[in-house]
Amino acid sequence: MNMELAIAAANRAMVRHLGRHLSDVEAEILKGSWQGWTYDQIADASGYSDSYLRRDVGAKLWRSLSEALGETVSKTSFREALNRQLEAAQPVVPQAAEDIAGYIERSTLESICYDTLVQPGALVRVKSPSLMGKTLMMDQVLAQLEAAGLRTVHLSMKLADRKAHFSDLNRFLRWLCINISRALELPHQIDDYWDEADMGSKVSCSTYIEDYLLNVTDVPLVLCLDDVDLLFPYPDIYEDFFGLLRSWYELARTRTRPAWKQLRLAIVHSTDVYIPLNINQSPFNVGVPVELPEFTPEQAQQFADQYQLSKLNLTALMDMVGGHPYLLQQAFEHLKGHPDRSLVELLATAPTESGIYANHLRDCWLGIREHPQLQNILSTVMTARDPVVLDSILSHQLHSMGLIKLQGNLAEPRCQLYRQYFQTRLESV
Repeated sequence: MNMELAIAAANRAMVRHLGRHLSDVEAEILKGSWQGWTYDQIADASGYSDSYLRRDVGAKLWRSLSEALGETVSKTSFREALNRQLEAAQPVVPQAAEDIAGYIERSTLESICYDTLVQPGALVRVKSPSLMGKTLMMDQVLAQLEAAGLRTVHLSMKLADRKAHFSDLNRFLRWLCINISRALELPHQIDDYWDEADMGSKVSCSTYIEDYLLNVTDVPLVLCLDDVDLLFPYPDIYEDFFGLLRSWYELARTRTRPAWKQLRLAIVHSTDVYIPLNINQSPFNVGVPVELPEFTPEQAQQFADQYQLSKLNLTALMDMVGGHPYLLQQAFEHLKGHPDRSLVELLATAPTESGIYANHLRDCWLGIREHPQLQNILSTVMTARDPVVLDSILSHQLHSMGLIKLQGNLAEPRCQLYRQYFQTRLESV
């Protein structure tokens, strides 16, 4: 891979890292700037007025990026600034990206993913409940793979329109191929390869991937499919799609279709796979499994250090929220931004509607309040002194939301924050 391509790959990785921590409107400006758009063009695409983009958002965005990159950056100089940064060093993701992300290395897990995905025809399965850092870790791994010369695509099922794209397998697979092409900055040529009536949508999709995306170059492609558990309620989609992923994995192990060795798959999900799948057609029993645990006390301390909170009483905080990355981050950001407020004050109101977690807890409640069965199971877990036996698909749903821990069929609250909040909330139902 030549230097120009390496720099372009690393630039895309930098954009992805920065974009995770921007507001929606800032992300629209960044995306448009990467494509060389004017403010008028960004306004047309995003629905915001160009005066708002210029005056109220643009100055703040370019100031923050200037601090991250160590030089003055504007909308028109963004690409050039990144190129200068990367040409002066090795074509890897600059440290600034990791600093902005507040990222804590999970070096063993990252190494497993990286070492697996550089292999021909590889597949990794990354699992953890919501808000545990799966996507951020995979961003790190994909950035490393891009720096090593591989093409990468990170595509979340959250981007699909459920009513449109999850209603029909053909529409879903076309959506998939179009968005992979877009992520690779290639014009899609769907209509040249698609023949639903005679070949069928699965063969059409496979032909498009093989002939258009894989055969045209000898550069391997890492396809990371995130939030695939969003497909679980749609058997008309998942039965064929997961079987298709398994077939691609198997094709990489044959000598007759060498292009498939260029494809490496990463499947990311938040819950155990409770859907019925033929054991020979499932991608969830092959490849390398990776599960993200909570942060250890040592990792939590590294995280606190990034916020200059090295003297914080982490024991008291972790007694409340455990090693949950998102909950720790919310506490650190609040304490950093409110130096006059103590951890004791924060913890006193943490499980209440007036605490810093109020919006998060309310979102969790909204996810279960219309489901009496979920409420009953959650109430059982939150009020029990010891782990309780659960054998239900509903328990996996609570686990995917991050509210409970599962050890086999035994369930317990993920942390005291959830126990205290839901004990009070469920008593009032």
